Amino acid sequence: MLRLVAYDVADARRLRKVSAVCRDYGLRIEYSVFECDLEEQVFQEFWERLLKLIDPEEDRLISYRICAGCVAEIRSAGVVERPRKVLLYIV
Repeated sequence: MLRLVAYDVADARRLRKVSAVCRDYGLRIEYSVFECDLEEQVFQEFWERLLKLIDPEEDRLISYRICAGCVAEIRSAGVVERPRKVLLYIV
């Protein structure tokens, strides 16, 4: 399932940690916005990791679930290039 995850983290140290975790699970679309195509269990693990990093009194963290039908309707312009789902890995 595709998810859009965005954050606004007040502290520079927490920001770097949140950014690193997001890079482990998704692809950066904007500075603090990531597209994550994850199975539900993996997403829950990812979300729990993020919740442990943020300060809920200062930071913001949000996730939007994007249904398969809506994915086809995503539009972008400029230098933004949406990630494509990998169909095959060759090792």
